[in-house]
Amino acid sequence: MSILATPLFHRLALCTFGLLLLALSSGCGKDLPAQNFRLLTFGTYMDLELIGVDRQTAEAVREQLQKDFDVMHRIWHAWEPGPVGRINRAMEEGRRMAAPPSVIPLLSVSQNLAEQSDYLFDPGIGQLVKLWGFHNDELLPHEPPDEKAIDFWLEQQPSIRDITLEGFRLSSNNTAVSLDFGAIGKGYGVDQAIQRLREMGIKSAIVNAGGDLRAIGSRAGNPWRIAVRDPVGGGIFALISVTGNEAVFTSGDYQRNFAWEGKFYHHIIDPRTGYPAGDTSSVTVLHQDATTADAAATALFIAGPENWHRIARQMGIRYVLLIDKEGTVHMNPAMQKRVELQQPVDKLVISEPL
Repeated sequence: MSILATPLFHRLALCTFGLLLLALSSGCGKDLPAQNFRLLTFGTYMDLELIGVDRQTAEAVREQLQKDFDVMHRIWHAWEPGPVGRINRAMEEGRRMAAPPSVIPLLSVSQNLAEQSDYLFDPGIGQLVKLWGFHNDELLPHEPPDEKAIDFWLEQQPSIRDITLEGFRLSSNNTAVSLDFGAIGKGYGVDQAIQRLREMGIKSAIVNAGGDLRAIGSRAGNPWRIAVRDPVGGGIFALISVTGNEAVFTSGDYQRNFAWEGKFYHHIIDPRTGYPAGDTSSVTVLHQDATTADAAATALFIAGPENWHRIARQMGIRYVLLIDKEGTVHMNPAMQKRVELQQPVDKLVISEPL
């Protein structure tokens, strides 16, 4: 994989992200230049580029999106006072409660995507995220959780599947469940931003949330070109051209991590083991909506080189680029046609079509 004191809120600075936006030209049209601005939200930079609008319109868009993202941050934060925090307290106490309307859409789509992923993507593991310390704003080297604490968490098997939503009434039969939308909230927020842009009459734009993005239209008739980071060296591994309406999301072990006594721990935790997933370095997913792309990138990272293809098919993902811990590159044929590799690859595995 991260709006919340989780991987979504605490990825590294923009230059360290798995995706970097590359401009194809210095101009964006004869009549109006591209309008670029940056917001600080979700604990990372949100870069926007608007095509075919004047400065006054761009400023109105910037103000509206800043308001929207501030609301999302307040609503979805797992560890600060707010609707999700109230839900988590109610579940911990075994209480039934009225579900906040502002959370229901995100909760519903998360439950659907979690089921499609065989619960490799599971926003119900908030307490496990907290055990590992990945809920903190500033991630410093620290001792990993005690093995007994992880075993105790695993015995309770908390999952978003334990949450029941009946109309506006929410309950859970497992007091160990704690919501953390870190592996989907950014994507959902980007989709909300694109919807807002369209409501305001914007036809061509890109919303780049710390390297994960969704683009609509084109850049003055040219495709948006996206660079996929090399998870080991940090350079550009591949280029992907995006036009029309597509999201590109990457989950990588380099995005949020710490070292302790010579061992490296990253934030993408496998809910089956309670430990960071061990077989993958990065996964890049293309999809028409950012919400699905965000969740799928996490799920496929955890699935690893042996099982990513099955999970991708279940989630309706058509384009996947996975780099495993051995440096082997895995792609499906449709993604192979979209990718321009920028570095030599020792071993390339092309799967069956999705």
